[in-house]
Amino acid sequence: MLQFFRSFLKSKVGAVIGLVVLGLIALAFAAADITGGSFGASTTSGHVAEVGSENVTPAELTTEANQALARVRQQEPTMSMSGFIARGGLGIILDDLIDLKALYAFGQDHGIVAGDRLIDSELQRAGAIQPQGIPRDSVAQRLVARQLLAPAEYGAVLPAEMAWRYGQLLGERRTGSIAILPSLLFAPEKEPTAAELAAYYKANTDSFIRPERRVIRYATFGADAVKNVAAPTDAEIAQRFNADKAQYEAIERRQITQLVVPTEAAAKAIVAEVEGGKSLKAAASEKGLSAAKLDPLSKAELATQTSSGVADAVFAAQQGRLAIARSPLGWHVVRVETIDQRPARTLDQVRGEIASNLATEKRRAALSDTLGKIEEQFEEGANLPEVAQSLGLQVQSTPQITADGAVYQQPGQSITPALKPVLQTAFAMQENEPQVAEAEAGTTFVIYEVTEIASSAPAPLREITEDVKAAYALDKGAAAAKEQAQKIQAAVRKGEKLEAVLAKLPKKLPPVERVGMTRPQLMQIQQSGRPVPPPIMLLFAMASGSVKIQEAPQQRGWFVVALDEVEPGKIDRNDPSVAATRRELGKVAGGEYSEALRKAITKDVGVERNESAIKAVRDQLAGEIGN
Repeated sequence: MLQFFRSFLKSKVGAVIGLVVLGLIALAFAAADITGGSFGASTTSGHVAEVGSENVTPAELTTEANQALARVRQQEPTMSMSGFIARGGLGIILDDLIDLKALYAFGQDHGIVAGDRLIDSELQRAGAIQPQGIPRDSVAQRLVARQLLAPAEYGAVLPAEMAWRYGQLLGERRTGSIAILPSLLFAPEKEPTAAELAAYYKANTDSFIRPERRVIRYATFGADAVKNVAAPTDAEIAQRFNADKAQYEAIERRQITQLVVPTEAAAKAIVAEVEGGKSLKAAASEKGLSAAKLDPLSKAELATQTSSGVADAVFAAQQGRLAIARSPLGWHVVRVETIDQRPARTLDQVRGEIASNLATEKRRAALSDTLGKIEEQFEEGANLPEVAQSLGLQVQSTPQITADGAVYQQPGQSITPALKPVLQTAFAMQENEPQVAEAEAGTTFVIYEVTEIASSAPAPLREITEDVKAAYALDKGAAAAKEQAQKIQAAVRKGEKLEAVLAKLPKKLPPVERVGMTRPQLMQIQQSGRPVPPPIMLLFAMASGSVKIQEAPQQRGWFVVALDEVEPGKIDRNDPSVAATRRELGKVAGGEYSEALRKAITKDVGVERNESAIKAVRDQLAGEIGN
């Protein structure tokens, strides 16, 4: 999870310095108002960190934390500020602010600055994306950071020998053994005492944070909810017929294929070839030309696109026949593909069609008027049940739901589709503030309000006792499994066989799994989107003859991984891929150079963290949840 946060929050200046400053500004400011509010500006005075002569203020940290949470919520809608802090998000934000200020301070000390004209240019470019005000000092800091770190990345190339070795690595085959120690197999046999459970809960409260939940009361309706819509009158039908008379007149449309040539002789020659059995397309292709098929057109439309002479010729020809005519573009060789003739229609013939269209328009207008009246009723203080009753609607309430639409503690259940379009708004509303919205374009509408808000907070122990017991057993079992895995690792390092060590244990473990795989096979699995087991990934990151341990996801156990043999791939030193590898890995090396420089600059500038102020910001942000 920490890596997930880093991918969204961590904009290590060295890693992104190759981007334009506009991108950095957008990252820092684009999400400022996504959530419709923030967790409150810090009132803590002083600073949370002193970076050289620069300070990171509580207000800066609070603002950046709110913006970062908004970005994370784009992927995890149920993420709360409390959960964000518990998983290390605030620390990542603070580290980035410190890095940026250190680079800026170092730049100032060494004459590296961002001039007013450059800042103005960046602000102008950013304005199209982010019209709100962007602080000039933030732009200046990022510009200075780019000037400092970009040279460290530029032109980095990996040595040829290293690229060749890497090429061998890409084709290698690895063989090893994997043993797994399930956590529950090592869990305590006795249940924890009340005191042990309470102590465990207190130490791990952040692991039991509930997401924000809301109850939505709503009623849905369609266009049929509008009653007593007057039917179209004969006068209205006649008026519409006269207004649209042109579309009921007789009309003929023809679809054609045409070829334009420069001379009449060339046009006649093509006609002769086609009449002799050659297709128009083939005749055109032989002369380096192409025949184009046009959509069905009336005579007037065709005359507008070509000329009146071409239109006359086309509408005088029979279907399937060729015609020749001239336009300003040249000589047209035209074949009539289809003819669509529609006779004129009288008022009596189209009366039903016009009446249906008018009825739909009247119902739509009445519906729009009804929606407007509903909004007025809500603005004047009417409650949702009153409005629903006036429309003859049945009011329903959801169970507690989370911001992603899932029913809380009911796996697989979610809200009705009619509420999904208004879900984001519902999680930004206050209680008992009814609204009306369109659920499905033109067909379904919903009136809704939030009747209950349960803030994100740790669940009380009394309500989740069984969950805490399960977590306690898994945690203790994982710790015991790790201890046993370390003993197995030590024994194998001394020369014992993995299978022999496991056979001595009092607990019966799953059999050791022998693994043999090439790196191309591993890459194929990754490219297919299938998950790669963690011990397999570890196997390809170890030294030959080594043995390592690794925790399974979600504390389910521990792996003991022994790498027995590495067979290098075969690649010639002059293989073209070696040169390509030098360039690609040079980019990676450039990033490492930039990162090393960033760390060195931060260390040189000097950083003093104010832990009490950091804690005050952390506590304030967590305490603002739900307020």
